[in-house]
Amino acid sequence: MPVTDEELMLAYARGDAAAFETLYGRHKGPLYRFVLRSAKTAAIAEELFQEIWIRAIEARGRYAPTAKFTTWLYTIAHNRLVDHWRARGLALVSLDDEDAAVAEPAAPPDAELDRLAAAIAGLPPAQREAFLLRVEAGLTVPEIAAATGSDEEAAKSRLRYAMNKLREVVDE
Repeated sequence: MPVTDEELMLAYARGDAAAFETLYGRHKGPLYRFVLRSAKTAAIAEELFQEIWIRAIEARGRYAPTAKFTTWLYTIAHNRLVDHWRARGLALVSLDDEDAAVAEPAAPPDAELDRLAAAIAGLPPAQREAFLLRVEAGLTVPEIAAATGSDEEAAKSRLRYAMNKLREVVDE
């Protein structure tokens, strides 16, 4: 029977370094893609990605499985991104303002994928974040709400608007 992320994090908190390696292996790709699509450059994304994992490592002793590990990890990511944009004078605009400018993700090679990636990048930041938390992290609406510090209705609305906008692009 596979070990859950929550069990792995608790094992890591007790000193099992191999448990962290397993967690990192499971979540590095989706977390990096989430951060990359929220940052302006790959260099910034890499720095933020490392800082998020450092914060998770530092918080291991305080970890309590009151929610899914992914909700906890993406809450750390969300908070680090908010701090990043706030430090650059953008306050919460980058994640909470529906009309804020967005960062460009790395361009996929295929023209259709390129169009979809541009559409994702063009979503208002709060909608993009909800969409990426659903698609990249596999979080549910309640988990997205918990990770972003919003209520479930706001998370559901952001996700619905994002999906509708992306459907329009796909249907064109």
